[in-house]
Amino acid sequence: MSQSKPIPLVARLALQLKMLSQADVERALAESRASGNPKLAQVFLQMGLLDREQIAKLQQVQKDLVEKHRAKKDGGATDSPPAAAPAAEARPLPQARPRKARDAASIHDAAGHAARAASPMTARDVEALRETPPKSPPPTAPATPEPTSDPVDLLFDEPSSAKPAPTPPPAKKAPSVTPPVSPSPAPSVAAPAPASSPAASAPPASAPSPAATGSSEPEFEGRVSLELPVPAPSAGDRERLESLLSAGVAAGASDVHLHAGGPLKQRVHGELVVTEEAIDPALVERMVAASLTPEQRVVLSHDGEIDFCLDLPGIGRFRANAYRQQRGLDVVFRSVPATPPTLEELGLPAELKKYTDFHQGMVLITGPAGCGKSATLAALVNHINETRDDHILTVEDPIEIIHPSKRCLVNQRYAGHHTKSFSRALRGALREDPDIIVIGELRDLETISLAMTAAETGHFVLATLHTANAVRTVNRMIGAFPSNEQDQVRAMLSESLRAVLSQRLVPTADGQGRVPALELLVINRAIGNLIRDEKTVQIRSSMQTGKAHGMYLLEQSLNELVAAGRITREVALEYAEEQKLITAGA
Repeated sequence: MSQSKPIPLVARLALQLKMLSQADVERALAESRASGNPKLAQVFLQMGLLDREQIAKLQQVQKDLVEKHRAKKDGGATDSPPAAAPAAEARPLPQARPRKARDAASIHDAAGHAARAASPMTARDVEALRETPPKSPPPTAPATPEPTSDPVDLLFDEPSSAKPAPTPPPAKKAPSVTPPVSPSPAPSVAAPAPASSPAASAPPASAPSPAATGSSEPEFEGRVSLELPVPAPSAGDRERLESLLSAGVAAGASDVHLHAGGPLKQRVHGELVVTEEAIDPALVERMVAASLTPEQRVVLSHDGEIDFCLDLPGIGRFRANAYRQQRGLDVVFRSVPATPPTLEELGLPAELKKYTDFHQGMVLITGPAGCGKSATLAALVNHINETRDDHILTVEDPIEIIHPSKRCLVNQRYAGHHTKSFSRALRGALREDPDIIVIGELRDLETISLAMTAAETGHFVLATLHTANAVRTVNRMIGAFPSNEQDQVRAMLSESLRAVLSQRLVPTADGQGRVPALELLVINRAIGNLIRDEKTVQIRSSMQTGKAHGMYLLEQSLNELVAAGRITREVALEYAEEQKLITAGA
């Protein structure tokens, strides 16, 4: 990599952990220089190279490396010289004072230099950094340093035999329960307390939890905070926000956009419409803050973005995402129905109801963002809730449409609030006796794997996935797994998948709304064989001729809408994947 400056430590670690390629790191460094943003972790996140969990892991590894390096340097500065040179006891150590005077920046530079010169770090090494430091030896144990293969030693390229055991600070003659006050407290990976100290039997020190301190601030599990500014709102800002959202609901807008440094917009029938050209950016930022609770403002400041729901009695319920961008704080509100919709209200065919009658297996609703996947999923769940006597368990982020228990018992869990993550909730769901598991979004490999496992173990799984069509959905599910596991995944998917419903929302001919255009793949024995035998490329032709089995392509649905006069031929050609299949209206 041709860089005049050394590669920052966080970028070096991303390469060593094989999170990013060299080309990705070069792109991120170029973007960092162009934007003037020195925080590479934030650049990785903004460019979509890494997700939040990967950023948190990477920053924690970086923090552990720097703290261990600092602990070793500080400990070595105060240690006594080796016994082989007793005459040196009377002489001061020439490098003791410079080492102790080093600040955090110089330590970070030293750690970065050492990381650049180190050999690649393995996954085993990373896990070793997470391990709890071993308990201190008894007082009678010899003080002779022992060889170690600590990955931090390897990373900083220091011989472990030259690392003597650290001693207590010279100002303290005896160990005390109260830690000494210093401008730079030692990290938790430093030397443990002696066995004779009462603190030796206590658990490792850590930051108190909000429950213990009475604080309402959320826990971040070691994630490094971006420390972004979030203004304090006033009562007037909240009133202004509510008036904008009320106007959006009255106009039939699906989304309301508040952008600092830009005009306010609404998305009506799929098109963005400007509602206010000029608005004070500071007012927008305060309105963003006014939509959040104090705890949510802490999360926004810490992570730079947050998903949440806003319920305004008399106005409506909104799914929202607030985030920081280069001009300031922005937020987008998606209007959510107060009650679950029905298939009829959404303009969906009644024949879809039969795909809710399964007691085992998986049905997927797919399509691009904003195509109505969540509403369709809610309509199917509502139909189950009204016609079956089962236990429905949903995992969403955030909870959008509220499903009251009707004939079914419905439990809705908010990932990140009621449970740590989608994957954690799905692991627990297998022991919570659900009949139907509803997953708001299949986001990653672990979630996909757990959903397939649940479908194979006697549960009916309903989920959404961001894919363009039914065939790509099957390929996406298989491609999420490592290549050495894909044969097994094909076999599992051919047995557990029941149907894939892919949809679009298409503008009507009169321009006054949108109608759904659907693509439906039904997994019968023939389709299952194609999936198992790695012949998914043939699925599309089978769908085109599979009307007797309930299957049809998006183009066939568009043709029907054109023939009925609900959409124009030009719109159908725009949304079709194969324009030659659009024969209606020619």
